[in-house]
Amino acid sequence: MERILEFTNNNLLLVTGLVVSLLVLIFSELRRKAMGLINIEAAEAVRLINDGAAVVDIRSADAFARGHITNAKNIPQDELAAKRDTLNRQKPLVAVCDAGVTTNRAVASLRKAGFENVYGLKGGMNGWTQAGLPVVTGKKTKSKK
Repeated sequence: MERILEFTNNNLLLVTGLVVSLLVLIFSELRRKAMGLINIEAAEAVRLINDGAAVVDIRSADAFARGHITNAKNIPQDELAAKRDTLNRQKPLVAVCDAGVTTNRAVASLRKAGFENVYGLKGGMNGWTQAGLPVVTGKKTKSKK
C-alpha cells in the first residue's frame, strides 16, 4: 500500500489523467445506455435477423442499390419519421447506415416512438462487408425469353 501511495505522489499528473479517463469512459457508457443507443456487431445482427428481426437501411436509394443486406427495407433517414408506422413494433429492428454513425439518431428516434428492440449495426454496411457477410445489389437482371 505504501508503494501505491508513493507512486501516486510521484506521478500525480499521470494518476489524475488515468482517473479522469476512467470517469469519462464510465460517463459516456452510462449516457449511451440511458439514451438506449445499442450498437451491435455484425455477428449479433445475423443472429437477430435469423430470429426474425427486420433490417431498416437508412441510406439513400442510390447507396441502397449499390449493396444492402438481404431483405432490408430502404427508408432514408429523412423519411424515417414519416414511414415508421410501416414497421412492425413487435419485431426487433436493426438500423443500418454506411459507417454506423448516423444510426444512433435513427435508433433514438424509433425508441422515442415506442419501438423497444431497435439496434444500430456497428460499422454499418462497411462493417457488414468487412465481416465477409453477403450483400445484395439493387441491379435487376432481365430474364431472356
